[in-house]
Amino acid sequence: MSVIDLNTYNALKESTGADFISTLTDTFIEDGYAQIEQMQTALAAKDAETFRRAAHSLKSNAATFGANELSALARELEMMGRDKNLEVGDRLEVLKEAFEQVKSQLNELRKP
Repeated sequence: MSVIDLNTYNALKESTGADFISTLTDTFIEDGYAQIEQMQTALAAKDAETFRRAAHSLKSNAATFGANELSALARELEMMGRDKNLEVGDRLEVLKEAFEQVKSQLNELRKP
């Protein structure tokens, strides 16, 4: 099962160029790890605003690549942060697993 909407991904690849999509993918993965780390730190510090911003960035970046499930999970966490509700349960773990699946598929899509 694909975790990436290939229509969205291919449109991005077409608009940026096949060479640049690899750079964009690297940046998305690096930023994704940083955003998840920010969310974990913000959660520990009970900093709802930083948590919300990191979730918002991840949501937007995931949507750009067609990672719709990851984007939806990040959106849910963003809304919780906006509502100052940091009782996220295992949602951050679920988001991290979804991110790893997206990363794996993006790396597959890069192969010639």
